[in-house]
Amino acid sequence: MQALIFDVDGVIAETEEGHRLAFNRAFAEAGLDIEWSQELYERLLWVTGGKERIAHYLYHCPECPKLLEADIARLHRRKTELYNQIVASGEVPFRPGVLRLWREARAQGVKLAIATTTSLPNVEVLLRQAGEEVLGWFETIVAGDMVPRKKPAPDVYIRALENLGIAPEEALAIEDSQNGLIAAQKAGIPTLITYSHYTREQRFEGALAVLEHLGEPELPAQVVAGPRSCAMVVTLEVLRDWHGRFVRV
Repeated sequence: MQALIFDVDGVIAETEEGHRLAFNRAFAEAGLDIEWSQELYERLLWVTGGKERIAHYLYHCPECPKLLEADIARLHRRKTELYNQIVASGEVPFRPGVLRLWREARAQGVKLAIATTTSLPNVEVLLRQAGEEVLGWFETIVAGDMVPRKKPAPDVYIRALENLGIAPEEALAIEDSQNGLIAAQKAGIPTLITYSHYTREQRFEGALAVLEHLGEPELPAQVVAGPRSCAMVVTLEVLRDWHGRFVRV
């Protein structure tokens, strides 16, 4: 196990609620009578990519205006600006265990990478919450607009592996959604799931394990499915054990 490849939304932080609020504020600013509830947004998350999500919703909304592709792109840019304001204000904290595991990986020479469908500015503003130096902890960051296809296609993971210079079985992906799991599996990467509020009801067949989060000493994580069925803290030693079992199979 030479590298850990992280998804962003729902894995590093519970960002999806911030995204939902930003979408709604962008709609309001544009004079659109659209407001996505939590229940609706949970369904819309099956469509990966912000511009794609807007286009999908408008296509299936008879009473909504039919915006041109350029209008959707402009609306999404404004949504990204609003989201970054929300994150920069500290309203989107990191999930338990993320920073701890990053520090542990760096101390033991395990590379860190990001493979996400979100935009690069979204990733950068989130990471900067933990300090300007954190951006430099990652060997590569592959965002959705850098590849032809978004998850569940494996493109971001394939690009990340190329940039890292390693084989799929030498990496471990950490995801929160079924689309993300499928993308990592198509790239041949063993995958751990730490489900989020918006993905807790999804199915995660073939994952190394499914947990509520990565855990902290004072806040252990419950393993929902996997080699252990107990409350625990996910350490690099644990990940090496689970990864090794998968690769040997």
